[in-house]
Amino acid sequence: RVELAESGGGSVQDGGSLRLSCLVSGFPWSNFDCVAWFRQTPGQEREGVAATYSGNGNTTYMDPVRGRFTISVDNAKDTVLLQMTSLKPEDTAKYYCAVTRTSAHDVCYNYFLKKDFDYWGQGTQVTVSS
Repeated sequence: RVELAESGGGSVQDGGSLRLSCLVSGFPWSNFDCVAWFRQTPGQEREGVAATYSGNGNTTYMDPVRGRFTISVDNAKDTVLLQMTSLKPEDTAKYYCAVTRTSAHDVCYNYFLKKDFDYWGQGTQVTVSS
């Protein structure tokens, strides 16, 4: 059984930093894994934040976070990380990690855009105050 558990959320001031972690258990890591972070605020659709494909290490970032957030995977620790810097109040949301198996980076990117992942965590809250 695959389970994802996020941690590291909290409250920070505008301009602060946080590092989110997602412990993935029961998932057999390979070179065809698509890993991503999403976020959602009440009453809004879940939106993509960042994704990475294990086959070539390519990463994708949505415009609002590009240059401020970094996604990475530590396979040895079964952990997906999201380093967030220069946080803004509009980054306030519940953050979710997700993983799925795909055949190529462009497929991973399409899955990311469609939010079509097999496994999801329960989320961790990030609140940025001005």
